[in-house]
Amino acid sequence: MQTNKQIYSWAMYDWANSAYATTVMAGFFPLFFKSYFSSEADVLTSTANLGIANSLSSMIIVLMAPFLGAIADVGGYKKRFIFLFTYLGILMSGALALVQQGEWELAAFIYVLGNIGFMGSNIFNDSLLPSVAKDRSLDFVSGLGFSLGYLGGGVLFALNVLMVQKPEWFGLADMNEAVKASFVTVALWWGLFSLPLLLFVKEERPAQKQTIRKTVIAGYRQLLKTFKKIRHLKGLLLFLVAYWLYIDGVDTIIRMSVDYAMAIGFEPNSLILALLLVQFIGFPATLLFSKLAQMYDTKKALFVAIGTYLFITLWASLMQEVYEFYLLAAMIGMVQGGIQALSRSYYARMIPQEQAAEFFGFFNFLGRFATIFGPLLIGFVAVTTGSSRLGIASVSIFFVAGAVLLYFVNEEKIATEVKQTLL
Repeated sequence: MQTNKQIYSWAMYDWANSAYATTVMAGFFPLFFKSYFSSEADVLTSTANLGIANSLSSMIIVLMAPFLGAIADVGGYKKRFIFLFTYLGILMSGALALVQQGEWELAAFIYVLGNIGFMGSNIFNDSLLPSVAKDRSLDFVSGLGFSLGYLGGGVLFALNVLMVQKPEWFGLADMNEAVKASFVTVALWWGLFSLPLLLFVKEERPAQKQTIRKTVIAGYRQLLKTFKKIRHLKGLLLFLVAYWLYIDGVDTIIRMSVDYAMAIGFEPNSLILALLLVQFIGFPATLLFSKLAQMYDTKKALFVAIGTYLFITLWASLMQEVYEFYLLAAMIGMVQGGIQALSRSYYARMIPQEQAAEFFGFFNFLGRFATIFGPLLIGFVAVTTGSSRLGIASVSIFFVAGAVLLYFVNEEKIATEVKQTLL
């Protein structure tokens, strides 16, 4: 039974781990990777290397997610897996502070492991959503998580930006030391604010306890059973492929926009302020987007978000002035949380709660599989054509294709189809 304590404790996990998404993935790591860790490499090569690192971490999650999801469902291990991946991410975030100038290979290796921790923890946190929210409250609760994520990530990122701009205020020698210190603050923030989820969110346990070996075998069998059936769930597969395509564009922009803006000559300080703008607009905008979807229609709200992203991508490929980057950042802030939150809640309506971790494993499987291609596509197009602008423009393909497939998705029909086939 859902309670406000469980709902807010679950949503606070987004507040906790969004610090990594904001300060590390979207903010300082791309900046630092280009200017410090890869200080001797040319602009296009460092872009390609960052794209490969992002893609590699996604590939590893792709291979792990469905199998671990099946084990979590069978054994009641969702929370255990959340904290296994959480503390991998925490340790790697802190470890980035130990990497020295020019050691881009080590930085990329640690970053890959940190991304695995971040993305893996999200799979199992997502899978708890049907347990803490029911039916009509799904959009709001999912949106609450993302909105708190924007606020929490923004608060810490604002502090980190101040540390970088005024390192002497914090007893730090220079900007480089301040960036490294910010990686440590992410680890501390993530660890501290994960505790409400651990303490107050209840996970349903299986009726009979099994050994680890039996749980793994049962999870593997359940995965094969569901995978065989899911091939025949044409409606669900259609949504998953649509999601796979459009969320690729979203995640690619999150991870590569700072690198792109630096490649076309914008100053790092301007980019940092734009990222802060995304965070603080994202907090109220995500709640508003979720409320509108709750009042009207989730699918239509997704179309609005996808269309906005397509416009953003095409404008980004043509922009010349820094003020344009700020306008684009504001637009991203208005839809980024909405498209993520509503995709999660829209999917949660279609799947059986009893197999939520496994199905969210497939959900994240496709989402992370998509982020293999986006960064690689940008890197490949940029290096092949010698143009970072063409690289970012290529992302528009994912939004167009995703919107076309989403048009044919029927949520209620899919939910009925899944229930009749799997239960």
